[in-house]
Amino acid sequence: MKGNFPIDKFGALQTPFYYYDTHILRQTLELIRQETSKMESVVVHYAIKANANPQILRTIREYGLGADCVSGGEIKAALQAGFSPDKIVFAGVGKADWEINLGLEHGIFCFNVESIPELEIINELAAAKGLVAQVELRVNPEVKAHTHANITTGLAENKFGIALSDVEHVITLAQQMEHVKFIGLHFHIGSQILDMGDFAALCNRVNELLVLLEQQLHIKIDNINVGGGLGVDYQHPNRQAIPDFHEYFKTINMLIRRRDGQVLHFEPGRSVVAQCGSLISKVLYVKQGANKQFAILDAGMTDLIRPALYQAYHKIENISSELPLETYDVVGPICESSDVFGKAVDLNKTNRGDYIAIRSAGAYGEIMASQYNCRALPKGYTTEDLL
Repeated sequence: MKGNFPIDKFGALQTPFYYYDTHILRQTLELIRQETSKMESVVVHYAIKANANPQILRTIREYGLGADCVSGGEIKAALQAGFSPDKIVFAGVGKADWEINLGLEHGIFCFNVESIPELEIINELAAAKGLVAQVELRVNPEVKAHTHANITTGLAENKFGIALSDVEHVITLAQQMEHVKFIGLHFHIGSQILDMGDFAALCNRVNELLVLLEQQLHIKIDNINVGGGLGVDYQHPNRQAIPDFHEYFKTINMLIRRRDGQVLHFEPGRSVVAQCGSLISKVLYVKQGANKQFAILDAGMTDLIRPALYQAYHKIENISSELPLETYDVVGPICESSDVFGKAVDLNKTNRGDYIAIRSAGAYGEIMASQYNCRALPKGYTTEDLL
């Protein structure tokens, strides 16, 4: 055993695989429950796109969270894990008819609508079933988040949401439709946000819009969904295993000027699961190059694509060795030059067969795995699986 890794139990498992420390997951969920219990009229929906491992989903559901889904497949996963339909929200710019029908048939809480054509189709499909679909409008707030360009979602140039200038018109259209019921507004400005000032800017924009809608349309918005986006400490997963939910919830709850009866919704994903997960791999070879040495793993970008896709940093540890540190480029076996987990990484002296843990991989790891090069998908195991 090194750190929190039961390496004596790993020997029977085929690498690479994901290991989820459910002690950390439960501590994270307990803190979310404690912090939101201090607030009135709050619902937290876990963003399933971060990790849909069935055992992870069941654990999250046990703590009373709802589900934020962006596909019909995620709705199915949520239902199979036992999430209550009245806590399921369905977002996404391209909802297929069968996905909308799935949500209608199961009576999900609402659809987060991103365009007029989508609103019209939801009305049409609900009419065919004799139902009324609850909808929130996803608004593009034009708020810049200080994060990677590929994971910002709240700028005018992004594909997400309805333009601020169109919100009044779209609400009016929704109110005229017989088979949709407008119940609120939805926002999301991006992911891996560590600057609370970004959330403060979102709150200011929400407040401005609420006042405008009250003045122009004389309506009160029943539900305000501020999305997710809270980041995690990829550099120091041991030091900060749980994100700063206290400051996150306090900031938004303090700055959003809620009217009586308004329900505030959150959609955390990464911040719930990132730190509990690690990608466990074995060293295939240590290769001496012309001017550096490589630790070649049996895990690759097919198992964890974030470093190749976003140049994302993950802490890498040799959990088999206590020898002095040496410097390696840690790479995978995929036939792509971008198949690199980290360059100039200091690891305890590494040998063939050593276990390598790539940390903070519980979010957008297993769920984004592919079978490129005809590789098998990695499996996921929890602490309970190894007891």
